[in-house]
Amino acid sequence: MEENKNETQNLEENRREIKTFVIRSGHFSQAEKRDYSELLPIWGVEFSNEKLNFESLFGNQNPVKIEIGFGMGKATAIIAENTPDVNYLGLEVHKPGIGKLLGEIRARNLKNVRIVAHDAIEVLTKMVDDKTVDAFHIFFPDPWPKKRHHKRRLVQRPRTDLLAQKLKTGGYVYFVTDWLPYAEFALEELSKTAGLKNKFEHFAPHQEWRPETRFEQKGLDANRAITEIMFEKI
Repeated sequence: MEENKNETQNLEENRREIKTFVIRSGHFSQAEKRDYSELLPIWGVEFSNEKLNFESLFGNQNPVKIEIGFGMGKATAIIAENTPDVNYLGLEVHKPGIGKLLGEIRARNLKNVRIVAHDAIEVLTKMVDDKTVDAFHIFFPDPWPKKRHHKRRLVQRPRTDLLAQKLKTGGYVYFVTDWLPYAEFALEELSKTAGLKNKFEHFAPHQEWRPETRFEQKGLDANRAITEIMFEKI
């Protein structure tokens, strides 16, 4: 029993120590700064060591889907607007993107989006109960193409074990990238993750409900294929 406890603690320490992101400098417009300052206290959730109560947070019992690294938030806002009966929790550290999505929440009058401006792995470990999440959306995360940086990739074990741990039975992980080597790597890692099963024989077909983003268009303009993967919790 003590051995299993120590193993769990070691896994959590490894997740925390190696960051899957770096905070890069970028243009932070005055509108984004204003919205970040004014609106994060309204739709933001402070990081803490206490588990979230999704029903209290959103005021309903609707399904909860978590997007890890929503970038500038365009896809998040569109998906949330199109599915008002689903709640979305966005996890992001990029302040301009957070400000942008907050502005979209206000402009579209979205009631079903909340944001935690903190490291996703720490949020999932500390704030999210097991078997409470209906889906994870991971769209165009940093591919960390250099071999020495592969350890930073989000979609790999033991991080995928953490995702599986938080998913409800029947929930899914939906991963999209424009970097084929990362897609192949992620497919292998997800296939090795206990409790997850590929919904398709290999890569997934394009999901029509996912809107195209400017970042995705940049990948297409550079002649990089868009690859999608979807695994279910069994």
